[in-house]
Amino acid sequence: MVAAGGVSADPSSNPSSKTPPWAVRIRWENGEIAGAGVLLSPDRVLTCAHVVDPRARVTAEFVGAPGGAVPAVTAWADPDAYVPETRDADGDPSGDVALLRLEHPRPAHEPVSLHRLSAPHRTVRMYGFPYEHNGGIWFRATIIGGCGRDGQVQLGPQTPGELAGPGCSGAGVVDDATGKVIGIVLTGLRDRHGNSFSFMSPAETIVRHLPGVAAWTLGRTAVDDRLRSRTGEPPGPALDEPFAQRLADWLRGDGDQVKISLVRPGDHARAVTLRRAITLADRELRTTASVDRASLDPPGTVPSAGGHDLALDAADSTAERIAERIAERMGLWQHPADPATDRIRTGGVPLTLVLVGVDQAVDPPALLDLLTVLRARGSRLLLVFREPGPCYERAWTDLVVRPEQERCARLVARLRRLTGPLAESLGDAMATVRTDDPQAVHDALYRAGGALHILSCAQELAGVADGPDLAAFERLTDRLSARLTAAADRLDALCRRRGELVGRLDGYRALHQGVTEGGEDLEVDEHHRRAHRLLRARPCDVRAAEEAVEAYTRLVEGRDRERREREGREREGPVRGDSDREGLLRDDRHREARERGDRDRERLLRDDRGPERRERGGAAPA
Repeated sequence: MVAAGGVSADPSSNPSSKTPPWAVRIRWENGEIAGAGVLLSPDRVLTCAHVVDPRARVTAEFVGAPGGAVPAVTAWADPDAYVPETRDADGDPSGDVALLRLEHPRPAHEPVSLHRLSAPHRTVRMYGFPYEHNGGIWFRATIIGGCGRDGQVQLGPQTPGELAGPGCSGAGVVDDATGKVIGIVLTGLRDRHGNSFSFMSPAETIVRHLPGVAAWTLGRTAVDDRLRSRTGEPPGPALDEPFAQRLADWLRGDGDQVKISLVRPGDHARAVTLRRAITLADRELRTTASVDRASLDPPGTVPSAGGHDLALDAADSTAERIAERIAERMGLWQHPADPATDRIRTGGVPLTLVLVGVDQAVDPPALLDLLTVLRARGSRLLLVFREPGPCYERAWTDLVVRPEQERCARLVARLRRLTGPLAESLGDAMATVRTDDPQAVHDALYRAGGALHILSCAQELAGVADGPDLAAFERLTDRLSARLTAAADRLDALCRRRGELVGRLDGYRALHQGVTEGGEDLEVDEHHRRAHRLLRARPCDVRAAEEAVEAYTRLVEGRDRERREREGREREGPVRGDSDREGLLRDDRHREARERGDRDRERLLRDDRGPERRERGGAAPA
């Protein structure tokens, strides 16, 4: 695969930042980027039909080619391999795939093959050319599951910014675990509620629309030949309609993790119904009539496309051979020296497996051991037996009854924790502090107690026909646990806040008493009594107590501030204001003026006494 231009399974040799040589950027004639594509052969590019106009030419640019230049090759849609998008009466999309022919072929080492792998739960990345990143950029996503009747699957972006938008249509989708290209991006959109969605068409769906692509697709098909619908089988009257409805429900994802059915040899109606369900649930084998005209089939008998990931006939087969097929479908071929069962036990993603003729395998007990491993890893199993017997009974016990009883026991233990220790702590907390909606807590505890009573009484019936619906009880328990845990967290926060307020009130009380030295302050004391009363009330209204403590601390801080200012004035003496300073200056000026006036008057008096002495005959002073 790598030698043929594929992607290495070793992440270190193929870092996500590297531009793959098979990645194609497609431009319209006006130079605008139309989308992306995957080079499947030297002269064929796989892309979305909406990216190209079947009557116009486009330019295919190979951004991962060696060297600084980006080779550009004229291309056009192959008229025999162009399937535009259509929508059925329910609005489900279909098609939207096309092959482009290149005017000049590319080097033989650049193309990549598609690969058939189980799709759900895989983490993937795709190389597209969105606006502002027209040189190409990787997007990461997780495959969530199938959507619609065409076999398309939904991608969940790993971050909101990694939604595959315009410029990514037709980009190859690379599986992270194996490095294989397993499909192409169809479109990305954001709905009116702000939710982001991307979709891809897996290899099998592409091959169904474009049979020629099978030449460039690796990996065995998902359905054994003996389990496919046969041409010429009588339709209609031979169909076991109730059995078909039960199969369709399970293949749509409803029902238990493990479904066990009995199809006896010679039961023609059931055998035909089983093969029909397996064929319609396969993305590659599903007929166009069932995709586009599902209403013509009996109501409720058409399973979802991609309803299973692998359908095997176990007759005359060993457990190890079946394990190898499962590991291959999971993409666990990287370490073939390890036994397939060990690889499945330690790695891989859950898948939906249909296994027919379990009791006809070479070693049925060994096969049941393998199925136990798959069940523990989260895989969904549809097991078909030919005869009731020890193998059939053990399968019921090991894969249905005992696991369901263990599941029920885990549920009972969870409910006992909710109605025991958690309920007790909730009661103590609700007696200490007031919650916003105590009735909601009481209702949740009441429902948890009712569920516990039902499951405790029906625990032995788990896994049998009249047993409790554990999936419904699990959903109920999840909701009640989330509600009660959130209530406990809120109450714990209120209790902690009450403790903080008690400490704050006591600290400020000690501060005030130290300042006043036991003196009375009626206003402060009244605020303290109110806050103390609210904090000691049961249950305590923490919000009201918080307001009262805040009012008390503000008052104490104000009193302390006044005391410090008063003590400062006493230490420093009277402090004159600006007007006092101006008065002192005026007094100084007046004093100086009076002193000057006194000196001047004394001089004048001396001068006046001089003439008077001369008139008396006295001598004037020298």
